[in-house]
Amino acid sequence: MLRHLPILTACIVCHAAAADPVYKCSEGGRISYGDRPCGHAASVLAVPEAPAPDPDASARLERDRAALLELEKARVTRELREEREAVRARREAASMRRRCDKLRLNQRWWAEEDARRSTGAALEAARIKARRQAEALAVECPA
Repeated sequence: MLRHLPILTACIVCHAAAADPVYKCSEGGRISYGDRPCGHAASVLAVPEAPAPDPDASARLERDRAALLELEKARVTRELREEREAVRARREAASMRRRCDKLRLNQRWWAEEDARRSTGAALEAARIKARRQAEALAVECPA
């Protein structure tokens, strides 16, 4: 309600100003309007009364306010949902990066193990393990 106070004050001031008479002055062929009489050639202009308030206007205003509140609630709900989804997506991306980093590290370790071993069966087992690590990395982390 407080945020509507300046608008309400402006409306009251404007309404009060509209009730004052308006003077039309003619000086040297120039016409001017003012809130004070100008002297010799001033005429008071008739200010029409403000129209009566429309009885349906307040009902429309209340409906519009209710609709605005509903739209605002929907917007806030949507923004909260989008923020939760963004947080979840960031967590998933971080988890995927950690997993990919771990797979890259395992692949490098098994490649080093493969290079370190130089005898038959152990060498072949290390090569198979390194190849499998490389395949798992390629499947889970294509980039």
